[in-house]
Amino acid sequence: MAIIDLAGISLDLWEGGDGPPLLFLHGGAGFRRDSRYLALLGERRRVIAPSHPGFGVSSLPDWIDRPEDIAHVYLNLLDRLGSVPIDVVANSFGGWIGLELAAMVPEKFGRLILVAPVGVKLGSRDTLDFPDAFALPAATLEKLAYYQPERFRVDPATLTDDELTVMLRNRETFALLVWEPYLHNPKLKHRLHRVTNQTLFVRGEHDGLVSADYMEGYAKLLPNARTLTLPNAGHQPQIEQPEAFVDAAVAFLNGEA
Repeated sequence: MAIIDLAGISLDLWEGGDGPPLLFLHGGAGFRRDSRYLALLGERRRVIAPSHPGFGVSSLPDWIDRPEDIAHVYLNLLDRLGSVPIDVVANSFGGWIGLELAAMVPEKFGRLILVAPVGVKLGSRDTLDFPDAFALPAATLEKLAYYQPERFRVDPATLTDDELTVMLRNRETFALLVWEPYLHNPKLKHRLHRVTNQTLFVRGEHDGLVSADYMEGYAKLLPNARTLTLPNAGHQPQIEQPEAFVDAAVAFLNGEA
């Protein structure tokens, strides 16, 4: 872990692995550097993973209140990483940030993998495209998010004070950034025609948060996107099926699938 100064923000930046660079943008639960899929990705790629402003120990200035603001911050990160287009893997809320960023500067990116991304409104104005995560009991949310929730349930009693602080801070920041309008930017869908990069949308077959219809509709907004469904997984297939996810991801990034 390193703390870097980026546009006046203290950003928690993790790097690991070896190979061509890969930018990883985490979802609303934050970044876990001990995840199995990161170790597998690191065998074939150098993974660069920032904790978004307000997540982990990254600072949160008062002018950031939407994912689009974070995308503007990451323009500076792209400048730091150099002029060669970089591939991206982005999950859920991170996928939203990634597409905001790719719509701004598509030439800065190679291939994109978006894992159950949110960020656009596809349904009618008076219905939600996703369950209201802030209104649901934790047990219900777990069942929607995971194929096998009992394997990934976090017991707060086992966390250190620092870990508990980060978990609660992540939740608070996530609510601030996505609450209104809920989990989308009304303008983003009108910008996605600019993202001509080869793009793969990935969804776990048992994802109860992002539906198959939503993912298919989202992918159709990009000129060169396709979809992949992974079995025996929910909203974070990279966590529940790390080997299958990384095999599919690397094959796509290498142009082999």
